[in-house]
Amino acid sequence: MSKKAPVAATEPAILRLEPGTYYWCACGKSKNQPFCDGSHEGSEFTPREFEITEARNVALCQCKQTRNPPFCDGTHIEL
Repeated sequence: MSKKAPVAATEPAILRLEPGTYYWCACGKSKNQPFCDGSHEGSEFTPREFEITEARNVALCQCKQTRNPPFCDGTHIEL
C-alpha cells in the first residue's frame, strides 16, 4: 500500500498559469508549493507532469490527497 504524502496546506493554490509544462509536487515537501523542487528525491513519490495549453486560472491541490491530481477536488475540506 502506498504511503500518503504529508499535507502541505489545507487550501488549494489558485494560480493563473501560462501555456507550458509544469511539475506538481506529490510528496508534500517542496518549498515551492504546489510545484516540485526535487524534495521527493529518495522517496516513493514522483512529481506529476501536466500541460497547460492556454492561459487559465487553476486550483492546484496542496493537501496532496486529491483524487484528481494535480487539481483540487475539495478533499482538503474533509481533513
